[in-house]
Amino acid sequence: MTSVSVVTPTYNRARFLPEAVASVLSQTYSDLELIIVDDGSVDDTGQVLEPFLDDSRVRYFYQENRGQSHARNLALEQSKGGFIAFLDSDDSWNLDKLEKQLAVFEANPDVDVVHGDEAMIDELGGLISCQNMKRYSGRITPYLLADNSVSITTALVRRRCFEEMGGFDTSVGVADDYELWLRFSTRYRFHYEPGIVASYRVMPDQISSDKRKRFAANEAIIQKFLEKHGGALSTGELRWGLARFYCRKARYFASVGERGEAVGALARALSKAPLDAVVWRALFRVMVPRK
Repeated sequence: MTSVSVVTPTYNRARFLPEAVASVLSQTYSDLELIIVDDGSVDDTGQVLEPFLDDSRVRYFYQENRGQSHARNLALEQSKGGFIAFLDSDDSWNLDKLEKQLAVFEANPDVDVVHGDEAMIDELGGLISCQNMKRYSGRITPYLLADNSVSITTALVRRRCFEEMGGFDTSVGVADDYELWLRFSTRYRFHYEPGIVASYRVMPDQISSDKRKRFAANEAIIQKFLEKHGGALSTGELRWGLARFYCRKARYFASVGERGEAVGALARALSKAPLDAVVWRALFRVMVPRK
């Protein structure tokens, strides 16, 4: 059995795909397969992939355009590895990414998901920032309610997690990885290993670059998650996580001048955790913005 299956969905990213593929095939840990699912690209994706198809570790599939979650699920169905990793076609990995993370699994047999940090790069590959958000280990569901702190580009996951809890929810459309991590966090142990292991390319046409859409998608995912798995959280954990989510939302909308949206989010935060200092700090920032 192949040790690691790498899942790469792609759609009209021929310009960046060779760099992504090369970063997988050049890994210092080589017992892997790379499953590329072309989600109906109309650029020259097939042509730029041809030189890589001579490597027996590369498997290429084409489907009519159905969306990223469908492409990822097709790759999961075709995968054979005991571990699953994800690399979007405009991102790339450090060459020792898999070697380092498999060593973490070896040292921590009770861990199911290993994740780390990423560098942010621009469209031309220039470094934007190496600063990362706070990430967590262990039972991380409350932290995930507050914000998605698991970068899918850096994640390595035991195959059994998908066998037991399924793949990506195709009804989500946007932020399907956030839904996955929330669901997995109710059963599996996450381990954050500090250190940059990947580069995430910031593109103007990414949904993740549109914070308004991202907040709306994440809020819908949270509500659906709580309907199915809310019992996995204590009342205190639920209030803690939701208060921080709505504080983040309030601060964002205040920063773009949409005071009504900001006040509405603050009201939600206050209703969840009226005595939480984080909520009152957010209230102050919204009501008394920095000059």
